Amino acid sequence: MLRKIATVFLFAAALTTAEAQITTPQPSPKSSFEQIVGISEITVDYSRPATRGRQIFGNLVPYGKIWRTGANSSTKVTFNSDVSIEGEKISKGAYELYTIPNKSDWEIIFYENSDSWGVPRKWDDNKVAIRFRVPTMKVANTESFTIDVSDINMGGATMSIYWATTKVSFKVTVPTNELVTQSINQVMEGPSAADYASAARFYFDSGKDTKKALGWMNKAIELGGEKFWLLRQKSLMEAKLGDYKEAINTAKRSLKLAKEAGNDDYVKMNEDSIKEWKRM
Repeated sequence: MLRKIATVFLFAAALTTAEAQITTPQPSPKSSFEQIVGISEITVDYSRPATRGRQIFGNLVPYGKIWRTGANSSTKVTFNSDVSIEGEKISKGAYELYTIPNKSDWEIIFYENSDSWGVPRKWDDNKVAIRFRVPTMKVANTESFTIDVSDINMGGATMSIYWATTKVSFKVTVPTNELVTQSINQVMEGPSAADYASAARFYFDSGKDTKKALGWMNKAIELGGEKFWLLRQKSLMEAKLGDYKEAINTAKRSLKLAKEAGNDDYVKMNEDSIKEWKRM
């Protein structure tokens, strides 16, 4: 019996060992960072190969050919607002960063994100957001491929790429003044129609102050115009407060707009409520 138990134990241990995976260091480890510039955010995800004594540019990375700009999957750069790079506008979003290294300059390409593993097999020029050239600079040896963001100020920063003894840099300009001004104006102008409607709906649904909820809903309708879904909520608040006459009038306006919009659900809800409230 003991021999059988030992055999089962050894078999289970062998299975566990067979299923185990060996973890080893990656030759080109992944790296990512987020950098706030003004009130915009730049996120970079890339892999970092090392020189390991090799000649890099003009050899491992040929001149004149599109390069993934790193190792493994394509380098990704994400902007959470519209920006300008070297004076060219680019919309907020995620992009793959490709380059064409040359001895005296590099061509920088921001390509619409397609989750590529390296350079896309089918290159699509229609997906090129911007492309431009920047001069190379000779620097002290950088063992691990590096991308960083420096010289940060309210209006922009410098993004740089280093590897071996080569560095290229380009300017990223962010619309801080426009974004802050827009934010200030929104706050100073007060809550939007959607803000009032959301607050009203929360107060009503959670059983808080229905009278206050109705006041906010009236403000939402005043700012955003009569919408059948807002009028529906208003009618429910009026009915909850016992003002069935006004609730019926509001529901009739909601019903009319719902019919015009072809929304059968709201048509039925309003018709049912009007019948119910007429009996109150």
